[in-house]
Amino acid sequence: MNRVINLSTMKKRLLPLLVPFFIALSGCASFGKGVAEAFLEKSDIEDTRLCEVRGKSFAGIAPGLANPHGKTKVLMVHGVGDRLPGYSTEFLEKLSNELKLTAKSSTYKDIQLMSFSDPEKKLGNLRVTRLQNENSTRELWFYELTWSEITRDQKALLAFDNSGEYSYRRAEVNDMLKKFSNDTGPDPIIYLGESRDLILRGFAQAFCWMNKDSWGEIPRDGRHGCDFTKGLSDNINQDELVFISHSLGSRITIDGITRMVSFLEHPEKKSTLHTIDKLKRGALQKKHVQIFMFSNQLPMLQLGRELPEVTGQQADYCYSNGSKYTSRMFAETSIVAFSDPNDLLSYAIPHNFSEKYLDSRLCINVTNVDINIAKVFDAFGLGKIANPMEAHVGYSRDDRVVALIARGIGNGNIEPIVKEKCQWTEITD
Repeated sequence: MNRVINLSTMKKRLLPLLVPFFIALSGCASFGKGVAEAFLEKSDIEDTRLCEVRGKSFAGIAPGLANPHGKTKVLMVHGVGDRLPGYSTEFLEKLSNELKLTAKSSTYKDIQLMSFSDPEKKLGNLRVTRLQNENSTRELWFYELTWSEITRDQKALLAFDNSGEYSYRRAEVNDMLKKFSNDTGPDPIIYLGESRDLILRGFAQAFCWMNKDSWGEIPRDGRHGCDFTKGLSDNINQDELVFISHSLGSRITIDGITRMVSFLEHPEKKSTLHTIDKLKRGALQKKHVQIFMFSNQLPMLQLGRELPEVTGQQADYCYSNGSKYTSRMFAETSIVAFSDPNDLLSYAIPHNFSEKYLDSRLCINVTNVDINIAKVFDAFGLGKIANPMEAHVGYSRDDRVVALIARGIGNGNIEPIVKEKCQWTEITD
């Protein structure tokens, strides 16, 4: 007997099967296109992917490079999953080309981060690269923080689950998904435990090294600690500070800066941060800092967490007539949050989130960038689908993202690709 197959029923049955299939096939998406993408994406049609920017205008990195008296310093912080030093190389090359910084120091510097209070503890690796333009009039120092070694030993508890001794019992696609889950899932859980303090100490050390005046002050390799009593640059009022983060790395960046604010305010915590002299503290308080967040997860990673010690007081800290204006950390912190709606682990930052959940002393304003990193295609007439893995890991390779970081939006210097592909809605309050 011939059976009539209802198309709607078939979609409901097949889509749950197709989604993990595409995810699994793209398990190496960070190294290139997956088989599913290569077969199903229609690369010959017009690129109509979403790029909507909502919030204040932002300048990007380029204007800071034009200052002949200072340097632009960029710190990148990775997200979940095991990373090795050098993970940001592809992004750095795209960014340097966009900014026309084609001269590179012959060697990068690799520092095994160390705390003076507990020198035996591992705090991660900091790789520093120096970039210049052809006539050396513009200079960018790029700092890549790798904190994976802090969580690596704890994730070894799952080694048996990943081994052939056990994993051969799984179906191939499920095994690929499980290994990905075992690599990425534990990091947010571990971060809630005692390793959080180590990761944030590693971030503080990276920030300290970020504020050196000369290239020669940064050691070439080995284990080193940076002393905040000597660590902040005499030229800090001229240098531009930029942070770039991915997923959990954004939480680490916000928590790391908030932790430093707390130490500055509370001498009883006996932190070397409190010894920063008033002139350098005043220089920090005049700075406009930019944080670019890939696959933003701040709303999800706020669940179940305590609030910062100072919230809901932006008027007091961030306006010149505020009662606590002299206790702020920065004059302004611009968060530019990139989120692909098809990224299963990414969230736009809601209105008033920063006022309620982020430290008022950072004087934060938020710009959301809703952007399709992964192309959306028709899955054989069963419905539209986008590769969720590419949507999560592909931000640093996207030309529009790199162009927005380089030259911003809402100013006279934006890149042609941004002007053509992205729509900006200014939100001023």
